Amino acid sequence: MRPLSGNEFIQEICPKATVNGVFEGDLNIRGQRLLKWISRKWRSEHQTVPLSVLLKRELAHEKIERPEISHGQAAQSKKGEDFTFLKTECQRVLGDGVTTFSVFGLFDGHNGPAAAIYSKENLLQNVLSTIPADLNRDEWVAALPRALVAGFVKTDKEFQEKAQKSGTTVTFVIIEGWVVTVASVGDSRCILESAEGGIYYLSADHRLECNEEERERITASGGEVGRLNTGGGTQIGPLRCWPGGLCLSRSIGDMDVGEFIVPVPYVKQVKLSSAGGRLVIASDGVWDALSAEVAVECCRGMPPDAAASQIVKEAVQPKGIRDDTTCIVVDVQPSEKANPPQPPPKKSGKKVFKSIFRKKAYESSSNAERDYDEPDVVEELFEEGSASLSDRLDAKYPVCNMFKLFMCAVCQVEIKPGEGISIHAGSSNTRNFRPWDGPFLCSSCQEKKEAMEGKRPSGNGRYNSDSD
Repeated sequence: MRPLSGNEFIQEICPKATVNGVFEGDLNIRGQRLLKWISRKWRSEHQTVPLSVLLKRELAHEKIERPEISHGQAAQSKKGEDFTFLKTECQRVLGDGVTTFSVFGLFDGHNGPAAAIYSKENLLQNVLSTIPADLNRDEWVAALPRALVAGFVKTDKEFQEKAQKSGTTVTFVIIEGWVVTVASVGDSRCILESAEGGIYYLSADHRLECNEEERERITASGGEVGRLNTGGGTQIGPLRCWPGGLCLSRSIGDMDVGEFIVPVPYVKQVKLSSAGGRLVIASDGVWDALSAEVAVECCRGMPPDAAASQIVKEAVQPKGIRDDTTCIVVDVQPSEKANPPQPPPKKSGKKVFKSIFRKKAYESSSNAERDYDEPDVVEELFEEGSASLSDRLDAKYPVCNMFKLFMCAVCQVEIKPGEGISIHAGSSNTRNFRPWDGPFLCSSCQEKKEAMEGKRPSGNGRYNSDSD
């Protein structure tokens, strides 16, 4: 393809131009001069570069900007309560085109599979329904943490209306470009090994046994925390929440346990370097047997499907399978890479880790005592673990048009003027917010919020040692 001449370029961008490149009254003299200057610049700078070559360069640049996502999964089932959700190349229409993102979810059910199945089928749509359709890519990524909180709560609220008593942990991962956003409730985990060799925790562990802040929150909300009492003062097993006997502080479902077992997820969002990395998403059947280091080292250099199988094999080998054991491995790589990531160079000194929690009020004391190196190859964009909806859905959210004035911030039902209840109503944080400040909740979601905060009786649970 030959390069365009100046006149051809002008005619290409404006069919109304005459053959001499002069406009027929559509532009003033200054505009005509500007267009002629552009024509001269085009001839001087691009006369030897065909348009097809320029397009190829642009496509090559786009490939660098968008990573290649490959994944694999493996599982060994004991109870049949683990479910996965894998969806790549999800399309989202922008004002200037179409972009894609990938979603990976792990749902570890207990007391039956119903909650895990329902969450698998409905969670993504509930998350996406809270994001306005007219956001650009950066705004959409910034909206994800808030949308994930609303989507988790909505899914829990809808499932509990079915009056089924099962529950599920959830680890939900959305990848848009080089940005990875993870939302989690329960004790399944997501870890990241960056291409540079650092290991990062992208999820929180909501087991009562290891999370002091969650124990304090539950007791403050009206629940009790203790071990199973077998009689005669003997207590066995892990710490559990009573009523119900659940050893987790957050989940979706579990309506018989009391609503202070909340569905509000811990959310972490990071941006990888252009070298990429590997995500390992696995249920507690893996993490009860393997450390993060062992999990990533036992499968290095393997493609994702083989890596997932190897991790499951390593987890069940010592004691056999005693629980559902499921693993998803996701590689995020520059698109020109066709082979699995190679082992990173050995680092001297300590391994590089990123704590599950930042140094905040809700940080676990066991994690606070550990020292972590902070490499700059993975950029942290967002992290929040509060169980309070007024903290997580506040008006300081970076996307100014995120809140629709007459729509419930959680369930997205239309609210008539005057009927909405501010997310800050009854909040102790009255210094910064007023009761008439949005966003707003419908009466049903406000009741859900109050129940999770222990402000009204909820849940007539039974002492049940069958909960996981």
